[in-house]
Amino acid sequence: MPSRDSVGMERKIEHRLFLLSVWTKGIAGLVETIGGLLLFFVPKSGLNALVIFLTAPELAEDPTDRIATLLQRMVHELSADTKLFASGYLIVHGIIKVFLVAGLLGRRLWSYPVSLLFLASFIAYQAYRFYFTRSLWMIALTIVDLIVAFLIWREYQARKQGLE
Repeated sequence: MPSRDSVGMERKIEHRLFLLSVWTKGIAGLVETIGGLLLFFVPKSGLNALVIFLTAPELAEDPTDRIATLLQRMVHELSADTKLFASGYLIVHGIIKVFLVAGLLGRRLWSYPVSLLFLASFIAYQAYRFYFTRSLWMIALTIVDLIVAFLIWREYQARKQGLE
């Protein structure tokens, strides 16, 4: 049977992991929102110039660099509709994250189940996307989101029991 001190220490560690994951999600949401706004307002020619500027040193070193050539091809083939969708998705996704993180950090009880609902929908979408892409990044993102969901759920249980 674990001692009261060890349970308290485990709870402290869990709470710190919760805070770290929530702050990380909040910063990611802010970056997504800013990125979506930039994508929306910067014309395609500006995006193309930016990608060329960023990838030129790497391509000078290795003209077959896969990431640099992929980025250049993606911007070159970017349609207006895709640009609009991507910017809208990033803005909405980012704002939702920032809003929910503010609720979680403000210890608002409503934010815990709402955050879990949104995370569950993102996890389901990522699983759907993995089915088509077989991307290991999608698996990694899903695992991270599952861990964050677990930490939010544990924090919610502790808040409801008055442990925090």
